[in-house]
Amino acid sequence: MAASIHPPMLTDFISGPAFHSMEAFWNKWGVTHEDLNNILNTWIVMVILIVASILVKNRLQLIPRGLQNFWEVVVSTLEDVVVQIMGEHGRPYFPLIASLALFILTCNLLGILPWLQSSTNNLNTTLALALIAFTVTHVVGIKEHGTHYVKHFLGPVPWLIPLMLPIEIIGHLSRILSLSFRLFGNIMGEDLAIIILTLLVPYLVPLPMMFLQVFTSFIQTLVFIMLTMMYITGSMEEAH
Repeated sequence: MAASIHPPMLTDFISGPAFHSMEAFWNKWGVTHEDLNNILNTWIVMVILIVASILVKNRLQLIPRGLQNFWEVVVSTLEDVVVQIMGEHGRPYFPLIASLALFILTCNLLGILPWLQSSTNNLNTTLALALIAFTVTHVVGIKEHGTHYVKHFLGPVPWLIPLMLPIEIIGHLSRILSLSFRLFGNIMGEDLAIIILTLLVPYLVPLPMMFLQVFTSFIQTLVFIMLTMMYITGSMEEAH
């Protein structure tokens, strides 16, 4: 799902011909023009992050300058957040949290640029991110506790199992909806607001919304990774 109202996008020049040239194939699998456009914008984000990391990796210096200095600040800040939320035992999961943070934030901010679109205003993207967080949470729980991880779902006493088990299962599954719809709804709402304001008053009025979008892009990224860290930390704790 994605917002069907959007100004001309740079990726439309690729996704449009690609969709029409293989329309029967896309229709068979339920792929829409918006889905292709979303994939292309996602690839742009991946290229930006990969190229930026390669540039820094090939120019590492003992005294950081320029792009290396910027990335060291970003990485150290994210590392501090992970340690503060998860403790020292959360360091092994720093690469995952940092990757999620950088990807989500770049996707969020991309929609501010002309001719580009936030991939996170598409439910397919946010759902995929939520499934990653959900899967890792339970993989970590099983890794830490083995078969005893099931105690997280059974409650403190045996006679509460018939009540606690369905409640816990529903609660854990609802995390997927919470993570995906929160991010999707906020970013899509901001993008639509900017589009509508731009169509009505195309110059000064949309600027405050764009500054607000920068702020909320950081906030939504922080909310997503903080919830993910809390879920992973909870799966590592002993069941009570």
